[in-house]
Amino acid sequence: MPATPKLGIVAIGRNEGERLVRSLRSLADWRASTVYVDSASTDGSVAFARDFGVSVVQLDTTIPFTAGRARNAGYENLLERLPDVEYVQFVDGDCEVEAGWIERAVAEMERNPQLGVVCGRRRERFRDATVWNRLCDMEWNTPIGRAGACGGDALYRVSALRAAGGFDPRLVAGEEPELCVRVRGRGFSIERLDAPMTIHDVAMTRFSQWWRRASRNGHAIVGSLMIHGAGSDHDWGRQLFRSAFWVGAILWTALAALVLAFSDVSPAWKWTASALPLALFVLVWSRTYRSRRKRGDQVGDCAIYATFVVLGKIPECLGAWSCWRDHVRGRSTHWIEYKPVPARSAGERS
Repeated sequence: MPATPKLGIVAIGRNEGERLVRSLRSLADWRASTVYVDSASTDGSVAFARDFGVSVVQLDTTIPFTAGRARNAGYENLLERLPDVEYVQFVDGDCEVEAGWIERAVAEMERNPQLGVVCGRRRERFRDATVWNRLCDMEWNTPIGRAGACGGDALYRVSALRAAGGFDPRLVAGEEPELCVRVRGRGFSIERLDAPMTIHDVAMTRFSQWWRRASRNGHAIVGSLMIHGAGSDHDWGRQLFRSAFWVGAILWTALAALVLAFSDVSPAWKWTASALPLALFVLVWSRTYRSRRKRGDQVGDCAIYATFVVLGKIPECLGAWSCWRDHVRGRSTHWIEYKPVPARSAGERS
């Protein structure tokens, strides 16, 4: 067993099938200090996890599922069994932990007591299988060094988690950057290491999956805004305004162009009005394209990424509106799923 006795691991999942099998097997050396939290899976995930030898927590199905709620439940269970644990590695059930990552992350924590969260590089297992997988792989490629936030896979210092109060279980998305704002507010820093951390399997094959995943960004923005307000250092307010502005500008100019096309005006005005929506689209597209090129991405990848970032502002705005509407009506927003249940169960692989 690796020499990391201060470490505990929390894995969460729902109907991850073979992905969960790979995830837990990558944690085999730490199975005694691993907690798996399940959100009503129907694919045999719970049976596999128990047979594998990790502690299992099954969430109450009468309360809406969120990733934050699942992580909190696993973290609390871990501390009950291992009260002296100092570091917690959170892992999503669709991710396989790279060999050597945990030792590297713990060593970094030991070296710098100010660090509250450490993360590394996440990559897609089947990057080139679909355009949606490629988009996610590029999304994971973020700058190395001091960071403002992390993703679902990260190593946390227990004292930082305690000081920040854990994840907010009400958020259906964006719970990690929201927690990171509170972690940094308690005087801890967040670092992204230039080291392989996890292999992710997003399993997206359809445009509808991408659309639902993009709409979660809108829920994340509005949910965090309602907690921290527009003055937060994460700048959710500016992000929401920027998306709404560009979507509104493109739609309004498109409507104006349509009206002018059937109006009694000169052809020059009609052509000018028709070109405005395209010009706005190209403006946003080119800014995103140049940003990705500066990171060293290939030309084709940059073009694909820029296209879907611009298109993604539409479901993002719709998701933001849906979140705000539910809040005004006093409704709980349920977990937004975009992955299908695996055809083969996790239990079949045990």
